[in-house]
Amino acid sequence: MAEIGKYNQLKVAKEVEFGVYLNDEEHGEILLPRRYVPEQCSVGDELEVFIYLDSEQRIIATTEKPFAQAGEFAYLEVVSVSAAGAFLNWGLMKDLLLPYREQRSEVKEGEKVFVYVYLDMESKRLVASSKIDKHIDNLPAYYQPGDDADAIVWAKTDLGYKVIMENLYSGILYKNEVFEDLQVGQSVQVFVKKIRDDEKIDLALYKPGYEKVDDSAHQVLKYLKAHDGFMPFHDKSPAEGIQSVFGMSKKTFKKALGALYKSKLVELVDGGVKLNG
Repeated sequence: MAEIGKYNQLKVAKEVEFGVYLNDEEHGEILLPRRYVPEQCSVGDELEVFIYLDSEQRIIATTEKPFAQAGEFAYLEVVSVSAAGAFLNWGLMKDLLLPYREQRSEVKEGEKVFVYVYLDMESKRLVASSKIDKHIDNLPAYYQPGDDADAIVWAKTDLGYKVIMENLYSGILYKNEVFEDLQVGQSVQVFVKKIRDDEKIDLALYKPGYEKVDDSAHQVLKYLKAHDGFMPFHDKSPAEGIQSVFGMSKKTFKKALGALYKSKLVELVDGGVKLNG
């Protein structure tokens, strides 16, 4: 059974001049327009397609990839505003509606808004909502301290950054523990520090233990993380190269490296330093 607003694996039932029809038990034959049909596609082939509703509310398939499917969050640009609400560019030919009733505040053409994409059961339309809190799971989180998760930044606050983990739970990264400028809509890997008594989740960008090192060490960690966990710099590297890359003296670099090594966050290898884990 094909799910509207999701990726589905469907078989090609027949070919016509304007595309192919895909077979689905519930909805019958679903059109995949010719411009989206892969080369050398044949009857009986199974295709991964995204199912949505066209401008006439007919079920249709595409091999294009939207920026988010139903049940996911995304940071999308407003392309127009009408009496029905705002329309967002989500990577498909048909824009995504953000109804007025689902707007946390008024939006304008050209700005970006963080939204949740879902299938409205009453209208049977795929729509967006910027009222994020009502779409976050309020069930107890199953994470343990040290667990990692994929997340997306959805708001900046005085405390730091609110993120959504695995499209389900909200957590917070405290600004005094974040040593880079995060942007709304940015995907990040986070680590659970603790689940508070109020069931809110405190997070970090680094594994437990990283909070014990200072800013210069975090800068080195950031470099390692951005370069697949390895750097060709060590305590014998020329001071000029260290200054050029890290913007710090060799003395400060060696102190940072020592702190990381003592905390067992890095190890010395041939030709440089490797991030543990």
